[in-house]
Amino acid sequence: MKKKVFITGIDSFTGVHLATYLEKFNYEVCGSSYTHRKNKDSYLCDISDKNQIKNILKKVKPDFVIHLAGISMTNLENRENYYNINTLGAINILDSLIELNQNPQKIILASSAVVYGNQKNQKLKEKFCPQPINHYGVSKYAMEVMAKNYFDKLNIIISRPFNYSGIGQKDNFLITKIIKHYKEKKKIIELGNIKVKREFNDILFVCEVYRRFLETKKKSEVVNICSNRAIKLLDIIDIMDKIAGYKIKIEINPQFVRKNEIKKLTGCPDKLHLMIGKIKQKKFKETLREIYES
Repeated sequence: MKKKVFITGIDSFTGVHLATYLEKFNYEVCGSSYTHRKNKDSYLCDISDKNQIKNILKKVKPDFVIHLAGISMTNLENRENYYNINTLGAINILDSLIELNQNPQKIILASSAVVYGNQKNQKLKEKFCPQPINHYGVSKYAMEVMAKNYFDKLNIIISRPFNYSGIGQKDNFLITKIIKHYKEKKKIIELGNIKVKREFNDILFVCEVYRRFLETKKKSEVVNICSNRAIKLLDIIDIMDKIAGYKIKIEINPQFVRKNEIKKLTGCPDKLHLMIGKIKQKKFKETLREIYES
C-alpha cells in the first residue's frame, strides 16, 4: 500500500513542488490550504484553529506529516499572526496528533535559517545559538523550542531551510524579483550590496531532502537544509544578462545595504549529510533559466 503524506500549505510554492515530487516516488499525497481546495485530497484549514486541524487529521490518518504552512513575510502589520500561525499552529498539529493517539512515522516541521539572525560566523551550524531579529524569525524559533517538548512523544525533525528558488515562487523573494525585472525588460534594478555571497539552492534539492527525511530513522533533530553553495549576487546579475540577452543597470539603494554585512553567508551541511547523505543538484544558472523561461 502507498504511504500517505499529509502536507500543510500544500498550495504553497514548496507544497506544490513537493506534492508532485513525492507522488513520483509512489507516495499518496494530500494536504491542507488556508485559501482553497485544489481537489478532493486537499482540505480547507486554518491551523490556528485546533479543532479544524484535528478533524482533518482524524479523517486522513497520515503515515507522514510535513508542516509547511505559515507566514513567510517579514513585514506583517498584525504581529500576533506570526505567533498564532507560525508558533501555535505547529503546536496545534502536534497536540492534535497526541489527542487522536496518532503517531506518524515522521513529522517534519519547517522552521527557517532566519532563526540564526546576525551571527559573526560565515558558515552557520545548528549548534549556534539562534538570534532572530524579526517577528518572523522569533515565531519560528519559538515553534522550535515548543516542539522540542514533543520529541519524546512523536517522531519529529525540525528543518531550517536556507534560500531556495524555482518556478512558481512569488516575486517578493530576491531571485524572482531579479528575474521579473528581466522578464519585463527593465533597464534598471535597485539592489543592496551586490558583492556579498549567499547560499541559493534549487527547489528540487529541497524536495529530495524532505523525501529522505521521511525515510531516515533519525528523529528528534534540528537540521539545516543547505549545501554551503555560496553565490555572489553580482554573478547572478551577470548570468541573467546572458540569459536575457541584455545588460541591466544596477543602482545601489542605501536602504537595502546593511551595516557590517557579512560578505559570505551559508549553511553548514555536515549534519544533513550525516543524516541522509549528500545530494547533487543542478547548477544555479539552470534554475535561473527555468524560472526566466517559465
